[in-house]
Amino acid sequence: MANLKAIKKRIVSVKNTRQITKAMKMVSAAKLRRAQENVVAARPYAGKLAEVLERLALTQDADASPLMTPRDGGRVLLVVVTSDRGLCGGFNANISKAAERFIHERAGQSKEISLVTIGRKGNEFLRNRHTVRKHHGNIFAALNYQTAAMVASELIEGYLAEEYDEVYVLYNAFRSVMSQDITLEKLLPIAPAVAAETDEPAREYIYEPSKGALLDELLPKHIEVQVFKALLESVAAEHGARMTAMDSASKNATEMIGKLTLMYNRARQAAITTELMEIISGSESIKG
Repeated sequence: MANLKAIKKRIVSVKNTRQITKAMKMVSAAKLRRAQENVVAARPYAGKLAEVLERLALTQDADASPLMTPRDGGRVLLVVVTSDRGLCGGFNANISKAAERFIHERAGQSKEISLVTIGRKGNEFLRNRHTVRKHHGNIFAALNYQTAAMVASELIEGYLAEEYDEVYVLYNAFRSVMSQDITLEKLLPIAPAVAAETDEPAREYIYEPSKGALLDELLPKHIEVQVFKALLESVAAEHGARMTAMDSASKNATEMIGKLTLMYNRARQAAITTELMEIISGSESIKG
C-alpha cells in the first residue's frame, strides 16, 4: 500500500506540473505573436537605413566619421543578449557558449576582450568567467526604442572615448517557433557592405544640408536601430524557444503519467492478488 500511495502521489505531482507547462506554453504563444509582429515591422526599417547609409558611405572618405574609422588597438567589446528568465530550452546556454567560443577564438588576436551583458541568464554564466564591463537587466519587461537608444549611446560614447576598438553584438535571431539562429554582428566601427556591381547608371542625389552632416546624424541612428532590432529578435526567439520547450515538457509529462498509471494499476493488481491469496490460504487452513 505504501508503494501505491507513492505512485499515486507522483502521478498527481506530474499532472500539476503538466498544467503549469501548458499554461506557460499558452502565455509564450500569446507573447510570441506580438514579438513576431514587432520583429517583422523593424526589419524593413533597419534594412532601408543600412541601404541609405551604404550609399552615403560609398561617396565619403573612410575617415569621414570616427564611427567608421578602423583601429588597430585590439580591444574588443562583445554585447551578449540573453533572457532574464529560464525554462526556454538551450536558448541561453547556446548564446553563452557562443560567447565563450568567440572569446577563445579572438584571444590570440585581441589585446583585451570585455563584455556587456543584456539579460540576467547570460550575466550569471559569464560574470565569474570573464570581464563584464556592464550589465543591463530587467529591460525586456517593457522593451522600447528608448532603452535600445540608451544602450547604443553608451556603446558609442565608450568607442569615441577609445575604451575599446571594436564592438560586436551576439544574440539569437528569430527564424521560426522551432528555429533560432545564433547571430554575431559587428556594430563598430561601421563598415557598410560594398554595393553590388550593376549596369544601371549611378543615381545622383541632392543632400540637405550636406552628406557629412547627414552621415553624422545617421551613423548613431544606425547603431540604435541595430541594437533595437537585436533585442526584438532575441525577445521573439526567447518566446519561441520557451513555447517549444514547454510543449515538449507537456508531452513528456503526458507520457510519464501514462507509464505511472500503468505501474499503479499493475501494483494495485498485484496487491489485490496477494490479498486474495492470503484469504484463500486462511480459508483452507481453517477447513483443514
